[in-house]
Amino acid sequence: MQALRIISEDHSNLWRLTTTIDHVADEIEEGAPVDPRFFNSVFDYLEHFVDRAHHPKEDDYLFRIMRERSVKAAEILDPLQRDHRNGPDQLSTLRALMIEASRHAERRAEFLKSLRLFTMGQKAHISAEERYAMPLAREVLHETDWAEIDAAFLDREDPLFGDQAKAEFAELFHRIASLAPASVGLGGQTAGALVAATTTANAEPLLRVRNLESWYGRIQALKGIDIEVRRGETVALVGANGAGKTTFMRTLSGVQPMRAGSIEFDGMDISKLRSDMRMRRGICQSPEGRQVFGPLSIEDNLRLGAYTQPRQQVEGDMEKIFAMFPILKEKRNLPAGTLSGGQQQMLAIGRALMGRPKLLLLDEPSMGLAPLLVQEVFNVVKSLKAQGMTILLVEQNAMAALAIADRGYVLETGSVTLTGSGQDLINNEQVRAAYLGM
Repeated sequence: MQALRIISEDHSNLWRLTTTIDHVADEIEEGAPVDPRFFNSVFDYLEHFVDRAHHPKEDDYLFRIMRERSVKAAEILDPLQRDHRNGPDQLSTLRALMIEASRHAERRAEFLKSLRLFTMGQKAHISAEERYAMPLAREVLHETDWAEIDAAFLDREDPLFGDQAKAEFAELFHRIASLAPASVGLGGQTAGALVAATTTANAEPLLRVRNLESWYGRIQALKGIDIEVRRGETVALVGANGAGKTTFMRTLSGVQPMRAGSIEFDGMDISKLRSDMRMRRGICQSPEGRQVFGPLSIEDNLRLGAYTQPRQQVEGDMEKIFAMFPILKEKRNLPAGTLSGGQQQMLAIGRALMGRPKLLLLDEPSMGLAPLLVQEVFNVVKSLKAQGMTILLVEQNAMAALAIADRGYVLETGSVTLTGSGQDLINNEQVRAAYLGM
């Protein structure tokens, strides 16, 4: 069922994009201009990716075989495929209206009305596929059906979903982010070809946590947690607010005291080490809420991240961070407090990377960010993962976190309740209902 995983990931990106379009529409209603460059980048992405790649794959393989296997399929799939056929005409109409609205203020209302109807339709389409079509596919399709469907979706030489096409789609998405208004965009290009991560199944553990307990006064926040992170692995820790995710990260870093259990890192028990000594051993954290030093310049924030490192390597490491986040280089002498939320998140991650971590702790990197920026932040995490960095990712956005994780843990009220591969947890009905809203 790899095809359903790919489709769900596509849906996640498209949902963020439509939410971003709504946000930009709100700004236009408040007086912001219509930016043809931004909207053309959005329409290009939708045209090249959705109408020429995503929809044909569904129609030619998944939906076709579902119709062969079930008489119930027609009722569900007919309206979905009607949306597919109408997609190019809708985009053509929106482009024409957008051009008129950018030239004549009196045409904005008509454009915005059509734009909002379009985003409502996109979200309704995605919801219908997730709620009705995909469960039916799981129910009626045979193992041989999935072999044919998955082969089509995973064909790396395929002109629609092969490596070259994927790179093109990623570039189109990055272009949208760079052209988006400052309130939702990064204001600069982000790094990075996304390549497949190396396997970590046989790697030795870098971090072992056993029976970890931590308390706030009389309240027990962590209740005997067992977690393991292998070298080169990305592990996601997901759960609702108040589950203990941030407390766990703070305890790993040594900021929050532990009452029982053990933490073994890189072959050494660090349970009694001070937080600064843990950082020197290679545990670097990008904290919840970013917590940059607002009055200090961006460059000084990065230098503070390298405080424990030899001076001769700092300049070279800083250039690597600037290559990853060009917007930081453009603004390197400005106070960090002048950055947007997304840019501050990039700075916080860059500051942690300046410490040359063996284990990078990312605590809620998507918190408070506009939907489009969430995808950009997770693209950065994917890029770091592809470089072989070991990452422990704490995130309330369970879908995004588990989609890129090798393994995941579900935390509830201070206890681990489920564990498995990232994809297994995404497909788990209990997790989908509780954390993914499906």
